[in-house]
Amino acid sequence: MPKKQTEANKKWQEKNKDYANYISARSRVRSFIKNKATLEDIEEFKKLIEEREKFLKSEDTFS
Repeated sequence: MPKKQTEANKKWQEKNKDYANYISARSRVRSFIKNKATLEDIEEFKKLIEEREKFLKSEDTFS
């Protein structure tokens, strides 16, 4: 990658730390699920996702 692009990427990441961390975490989760997750992991994730979905939906009703 050209040096200017690398510098621009670093600058963007510093300016958008929270969003950059979100994107990075999301990418790691997807990679883990696609490449390493066991059936037990997937069952646990399903439960966690259901709980999170319920929380987010209930949070919307209070807005």
